[in-house]
Amino acid sequence: MPIGAEDYIDQLLVKKYADEKVDNHDSMESMVDPQKMMGAMNDYSAMYRNMMTLKQRLNIACYAINARTARYQKTSALR
Repeated sequence: MPIGAEDYIDQLLVKKYADEKVDNHDSMESMVDPQKMMGAMNDYSAMYRNMMTLKQRLNIACYAINARTARYQKTSALR
């Protein structure tokens, strides 16, 4: 799916609002402490990274167990 205005109305809206400035976050107080938010995001990313590592190790272990316990049978070729 392409990003951007696809039809004529969207293109007109983009032209109309292209110069509007809505970035006024400097003039208002945040209800959330930025340091606490960054700490929470850091904790979440560390937990996600650890879960991905654990999943990868579990996949390797399961693959090794399945490969070790596999039983292969000789079959005749289908004609």
